[in-house]
Amino acid sequence: MIVTISILASANLALGLWVQAQPGGIALFLPLILIMVIFYFLMILPAQRRQKKVNEMLANLKNGDKVITNGGIYGTIVGLEGDTVQLRIAEQVKMKVARNAIAGMQAEPPKES
Repeated sequence: MIVTISILASANLALGLWVQAQPGGIALFLPLILIMVIFYFLMILPAQRRQKKVNEMLANLKNGDKVITNGGIYGTIVGLEGDTVQLRIAEQVKMKVARNAIAGMQAEPPKES
């Protein structure tokens, strides 16, 4: 009888410790949620900001802007037509490129004094 009670008591104690050791509910997903939040702030948010700046630059293009294409061609905008841009890349040489092919504005050369 005493042996049976001690075996049941130790089994009950072990079962109680086992139940308490298992995390429940949100504690299981907390590491995954934390990783997703860190991923958002380190990867997704900066990419969205960069894309927003590029879209603003493409929307604000105007005649006379000096630009660089994704292919590395330097030119001056001489015409805008919806989704295309006409660039002058040399005297009497014009080419039509997609607006999305514009990588950025040319940097101004440093002025020497």
